[in-house]
Amino acid sequence: MQSGIVAVVATGGTIAGTAARPDDHVAYAAAQLDAEALVAAVPPLAGQPIETETLARLDSCDMDHATWLRLRARLAALLVRPDVAGVVITHGTDTLEETAYFLHRTLAAPKPVVLTAAMRPATALGADGPQNLLDAVRLAACEGARGVLVAFGGQIFIGAELRKVHGWRLQPFSAGDAGVLGVMADGALARFRDWPAAPLHAAAAALPPADRWPAVEIVTSHAGARGVLVDALVAAGVRGLVVAGTGNGSVHHAIGEAARRAERAGVPVRRASRCQLGGVVGAPPGALVSAGTLTAVQARIELVLDLIAADRARA
Repeated sequence: MQSGIVAVVATGGTIAGTAARPDDHVAYAAAQLDAEALVAAVPPLAGQPIETETLARLDSCDMDHATWLRLRARLAALLVRPDVAGVVITHGTDTLEETAYFLHRTLAAPKPVVLTAAMRPATALGADGPQNLLDAVRLAACEGARGVLVAFGGQIFIGAELRKVHGWRLQPFSAGDAGVLGVMADGALARFRDWPAAPLHAAAAALPPADRWPAVEIVTSHAGARGVLVDALVAAGVRGLVVAGTGNGSVHHAIGEAARRAERAGVPVRRASRCQLGGVVGAPPGALVSAGTLTAVQARIELVLDLIAADRARA
């Protein structure tokens, strides 16, 4: 462990949720508790050098680009402080993978930035939030730790590899084929892989206000699909599209034909898989541009950043 303050920044989610009954894990109100209350509910954190602040109170299904920018700016300010060892972000599980990927691609993190969450509200008899928060704080204080990470259910994930694969189980996340970075064992980190290290996206140098971000939408391929949704999005002024294909990124011919029309209209299209694991391997002749191992939501963020960078280069 290294000395220094761990800053806990709350954004809402189930971890801060409350319900009328302790056995109610579904009909609860998310984002009710602030960061101070979350830390106070974890007795081992009493007396530890922790700062708390509540940046947002969102159900994470309502996460937005403006909050991402506020969070990124606040994290950058905390990370440059020499007295801060690392930062913990409490978040909802629904869009945790998206926030983690955005931060991984746009935030310089020479110190640990650890996201955590919960599948049960704080009032549940078996609430998982307190243990997840304890693990996250301990990880944020680990000597040499760096990068955007996720602590959840005793496992440590690289933020860019996270994907939610189950809607309600206590272990809803996977790291895909890469596997977890490590586990928390008896309060200490057992690390299996190196800390994440990747260059930031070119757009990270100057992100515009959220209301100037290019619109990028996701269209899912499925049996009986039609291309009308793609055409309608292009007509509405969408700047980019991600097609979540079946299996290894295969695309229904009607969606594919509409996607080609979109490309001819100047709208870039990326081909991901609607499967959460595996990504897209290979590129058959004539296929849409592959998003590779990125999930559809990650590919959407990447395309947004690509378009921001391209707009700046043309300016």
